[in-house]
Amino acid sequence: MSYRGWYEHTETHMPTQRLDRSILEAAILGFESQKQQIDTRIAELRQMLSGGPTQTAATPQAPSRKRKVSAAARRRMAIAQRKRWAKIRGESELSAPATLEPPKAKRRISEEGMKRIIAATKRRWRLAKAAKAQPAIAKKAAPARKKVAVKKAATKKAAVKAPPAKAARPPSPDAPLVQSTGRN
Repeated sequence: MSYRGWYEHTETHMPTQRLDRSILEAAILGFESQKQQIDTRIAELRQMLSGGPTQTAATPQAPSRKRKVSAAARRRMAIAQRKRWAKIRGESELSAPATLEPPKAKRRISEEGMKRIIAATKRRWRLAKAAKAQPAIAKKAAPARKKVAVKKAATKKAAVKAPPAKAARPPSPDAPLVQSTGRN
C-alpha cells in the first residue's frame, strides 16, 4: 500500500469544525464592536487624565528618545535627592559634600631615566643576538666536544660497573639463616 493510500484510510482523532461563511462574518462583527467599545473607553480615560481633547487609540505614538544628562547635572540631581530624603527623615541640612582633591599630576620619566632604559634595552638585544649566533659556532665545534664527552661517559660507566670488592666474612654461628631486609 502506498503512503497516499494509507493516509486516506487513516482516521483523524481530532474533531474538525465546519465554519460557514455566516459564522465567520458574525465573529468579525462581534470583535469589531468590542474593539470600538475598547477604543471609546480608552479615549475617555485619556481625556480624564489630560483634561484635553481625546485622541483615538488607533494612532500609535512614536517612541520617545532618552535624553542624555551630563555628569554635572547628575551630581546636582543626586545632591537634591539627598536633601529631599534628609528632609523626609527629619535630619538637619545635609552637610556639604567633601570637596574632591585635584588629581595628582601624571608622573613622567626624566630624560636621564629614558636614556638608561634605552641603553639597557640595547644591551639586552645585543646579548640576545650574540647568544643566538653562538649555537651556530658551537655546532661546528660539536664533534670535538662530543669525543671528550664520550670518553668521560665511558670512564664513568666502567667505574659504576665494577663496585669495590668487599671482604667476604663467614657467617657467624648465631646469625639467622634468613637475612632481614630492614623493614618491620
